[in-house]
Amino acid sequence: MKKVLTVFGTRPEAIKMAPVIKELEMNHDFFISKVCVTGQHKEMLYQVLDLFNISPDYDLRIMKSGQGLSQITSNILTKLDKIIDKFRPDILLVHGDTTSALSASLSAFYHKVKIAHVEAGLRSGSLYSPWPEEGNRAIIDRICDLHFAPTELNLQNLLNEGIDKNKIFVTGNTVIDSLKYSLKKIESDSVLKDQIQNSISNFGYQLKDRNMVLITCHRRENFGQGISNVVTAVKKLSLIYPNIDFVFPVHLNPNIQSIVKEKISNISNVFLLPTLDYFEFIFLMEKSQFILTDSGGIQEEAFSLQKNVLLMRDSTERPEAISQGTVKLIGSEVDSIVNNSRLLIDQDLGNLNHRESDNQYGAGDAALKICEILKKID
Repeated sequence: MKKVLTVFGTRPEAIKMAPVIKELEMNHDFFISKVCVTGQHKEMLYQVLDLFNISPDYDLRIMKSGQGLSQITSNILTKLDKIIDKFRPDILLVHGDTTSALSASLSAFYHKVKIAHVEAGLRSGSLYSPWPEEGNRAIIDRICDLHFAPTELNLQNLLNEGIDKNKIFVTGNTVIDSLKYSLKKIESDSVLKDQIQNSISNFGYQLKDRNMVLITCHRRENFGQGISNVVTAVKKLSLIYPNIDFVFPVHLNPNIQSIVKEKISNISNVFLLPTLDYFEFIFLMEKSQFILTDSGGIQEEAFSLQKNVLLMRDSTERPEAISQGTVKLIGSEVDSIVNNSRLLIDQDLGNLNHRESDNQYGAGDAALKICEILKKID
């Protein structure tokens, strides 16, 4: 029996690790699986845990108001030390690029515990975009033992950095597993679908028979002027297109909340919603004409949903999405956001005729592949 400790702290990590955790649970003859959450996100994290019926074995509860990256890192290291000493895992699983993932990896490294990195090998090529995520990924990949790379390009990135090819496995991305599971669940359950629509309606947005643009913004590099530009662009677009709805679930971070609510809270076709749960959010993604975002995961989900994404960043660690034609990199300048949005709106683009077999992010079986590999690792 292999003892596996899965550590994560944010909503995106929870969404992408949920399929792996469930797969580990189903293989209880091979694994003793424990889950540790850091609490880097609070409400947003527990929404996802509830949806996927995951009960953490450990909760570090590290988040405090006004806490910086250094404090988050040191708090996780200090608290996770005790758990690793007690549980003594054979493998510690982390995901992606968060401060939680970096800190957990460091703790495992200090204890000489094998580290398995889900979503390894993504690179933007710019150390400060996304920040601090680009640096986090590179550090984790340097010290981990197993690299679960979503795509062939991620594999090549790791090989270029001198990583042993025998430690790299191309699995697809687990976000496609979660997306397929969630879409199937929503479509097969009319009660759940009604609950989702009612919940969104109670938040202040009634789905109508007209086009809707979905907006998200949360990256640290967009704090300040970046988010201000996004809000200014949305205001301009809402005035140019009064018959289109602009729906903006606003991230809980006060750096974002204050600017958004100050500038666009009283426009009739702009709808500011609270943070949605995952089912509610993918329901709106599927209904949207296109998506304006600075998110990482949405770039991957968009292909399966056949939606265009305008990515409000200067670089991306997911160039596959650009080559597939679902994502366009537009930066966060006001004119660029407005002009590129107008092109999509005026051409009525959004639903793309891509074949699912072309999806470089996988077929929705990444978690199964990861667990099969873990079974074979000494």
